[in-house]
Amino acid sequence: MSLGIWGFLAWPLPWPGVLIGIGAPALAILAWALFVSPKAVIRVDAFGRALVELAVMLSAAFAWWGLGQPIVAVVFTVVATVSGILHGRSQLPR
Repeated sequence: MSLGIWGFLAWPLPWPGVLIGIGAPALAILAWALFVSPKAVIRVDAFGRALVELAVMLSAAFAWWGLGQPIVAVVFTVVATVSGILHGRSQLPR
């Protein structure tokens, strides 16, 4: 959602704003579905999944920063980091 908001607000409408507003979240969803989701099409190790997850989350944080919302960007980054660490720890073998 953050990438869609960024695409529509940061770029002039109708073009390229509509294209980026729809395309940026679509690319993030595609990357997540291919590599990170529980039913991922391309199986990668935990490091690869973490890199894709990091790239998607950082792109959303940078989108907020680019919109002039640094507080939202920092809060989003902290929440995503804590969530990722907690989820990642639960995925490690015991």
